[in-house]
Amino acid sequence: MRNPGWVDLQVNGHLGVDFSDPELTADAFLRAAESLLESGTEVFLPTLCTAPLSVFRRNSDLIRRAVESHGLTRWIPGLHFEGPFISGSPGAVGAHQPQWTLRPDPETVAALCDAGGGFLRILTMAAELPGAVEGIAAARSRGVVVSLGHQLAGFPEVAAGAAAGAALLTHLGNGVPNQIDRHFNPIWAGLAEPRLKAMIITDGHHLPGELVRVIIRCKGVENVIITSDASRITGLPPGAYSVMGNASVLDPDGRLYCPERRCLVGSASTLSRCMAFLAGLGILDEDGLRRVGRDNPLAVLAAAQGSSGSPGGSAGKAGGEDAP
Repeated sequence: MRNPGWVDLQVNGHLGVDFSDPELTADAFLRAAESLLESGTEVFLPTLCTAPLSVFRRNSDLIRRAVESHGLTRWIPGLHFEGPFISGSPGAVGAHQPQWTLRPDPETVAALCDAGGGFLRILTMAAELPGAVEGIAAARSRGVVVSLGHQLAGFPEVAAGAAAGAALLTHLGNGVPNQIDRHFNPIWAGLAEPRLKAMIITDGHHLPGELVRVIIRCKGVENVIITSDASRITGLPPGAYSVMGNASVLDPDGRLYCPERRCLVGSASTLSRCMAFLAGLGILDEDGLRRVGRDNPLAVLAAAQGSSGSPGGSAGKAGGEDAP
């Protein structure tokens, strides 16, 4: 499988660096970014997970300044906020800390979208939360693409979110309780909504291959995007770690999980590894792999108002020029 330069819309960290760390430094971020860009990921969105609003403000500004000052906007064209406007319910909250989840009132959403000098490109939100429709509208008015996820939303709430302007589904099939209603649940609701493109994690642990096949057949290649959901553990050896405040274990096979909460805590895979697993399933040909791993996510970035530069040039190291 030829790597055309994969585009990852959800990277929480890399090589021991957590992009949501309240003590994140520019040097640490740039070190992680350089390693990731050398791994086969050509364009990516650093992703901040649910945290106090002060962390979103601090880290988004820090990352934007580091990216702009080192000429990396072509390869790092913005941010993804996975929270804080997600469900705090067990299962749906996943590995996020429920005490930091918030309702998406328009004023708070607007303020968060403006954090970091307007560097935000994607905002994940739970569709069933009070104020979600208004929050989605507030984000869209600022050119931010809204993705529905970490939710307990059913068919009506997902449809209402799509009608309000949401365009994506964050890691469909994950961020839900282990036990759900067999018919009325966020997975079926997301599959049934034609206005939403599905981002999915194909690291071999988040979704079984059979479900990956079902999602691609249901949504169509044009409406599927592969993401890594890579955590700070990506690139580190197997062992015991703390991830997002959870005591976690990275198995030798790459599965990263929290035994206490019985959930995965992001992945330990780069997008190149995710694409290799997907290629091994034999579902898509070379053109299909390029679409879900590059073309479709680039189209999402193009839809985000004010994207910096033109994503998709030849990847460069941290500190390189803005154009190849």
